[in-house]
Amino acid sequence: MGRRDERGNGAAAPTIASRPWEKRAAPAPLDEDRSSGPGTASRRRSEAATRAKKRPQQASKRLTPPDAEEMLRRALLAQTTRSRALWAKRGLSLRGPLDVSTHGLLLRQLYLARYEDRRFEQAVAIAKQMVDLGVLPDVAHQDAARASVALGDLEGALGHLRLATRIAPPSRRAFHWWTLGSVLHLAGRHDEAIAALSRALRWGTTDKPLYLGHLAVVQRERGVESPELGPLIAQLAAAPAGQGYGRFVLGHLAFLDGRWDEARAYLEAFVRRSSSGRAILAISLEGEISRARETLARLPPS
Repeated sequence: MGRRDERGNGAAAPTIASRPWEKRAAPAPLDEDRSSGPGTASRRRSEAATRAKKRPQQASKRLTPPDAEEMLRRALLAQTTRSRALWAKRGLSLRGPLDVSTHGLLLRQLYLARYEDRRFEQAVAIAKQMVDLGVLPDVAHQDAARASVALGDLEGALGHLRLATRIAPPSRRAFHWWTLGSVLHLAGRHDEAIAALSRALRWGTTDKPLYLGHLAVVQRERGVESPELGPLIAQLAAAPAGQGYGRFVLGHLAFLDGRWDEARAYLEAFVRRSSSGRAILAISLEGEISRARETLARLPPS
């Protein structure tokens, strides 16, 4: 009769002796491996234990933290100002030296988040850090000027814009002169605005119709002789620059030329587009939106 099963289930376990027709090799000792000779199993268990101890350490080396470029990518893809600021700050707080370009781009994402949240003092401070870093310093001055305007610091904004016009590459110089002229125009400083817009026109290329039209608006408001408005309206309306901010200029050109229906259509389109887009656009164009609404209120009933 076979021996009782060691597991205690009551079943009889057949033994080698009870099955004489079957030749079976004796079980190998616990410390032996049939294929490798005595002692190999013990060594392998010892090596396995050593590998198990090392495994967590090796895994931690593989799971390296995301780098600054990954933080920048996430900030650029962020759907909210909070998440944009979070990823930008994480990238800026990583240990070790940052690539200068990546550093500048992370700072700009943090600036945009603070600007959209109307935390303008922080936005100005961050823009000044970008200036000190030296990555696209003319753009950083432009950003600092935009936040300074929102703070009501007109002179600070003008100082940053003047610096931007001096250090910008030729491809961006016209834009900075035009922005300076736009801020001066809204401030009622027409003579300075005319000078700045004339410089923009001198440096401009594809956006010349916008600069020429804006200059004519300021000249007419100042009582200075300007080109005939009809051709300027047609030229700007046909140009790519006639979209977006160009509608603000077109609306005022049409208003000054007594074309009430066109003025209303252009200005309403400008207000609608600027107010319903991204927060940063609505904030940065608050002065123009207010001026457009004032002009609409002066139009005779349709």
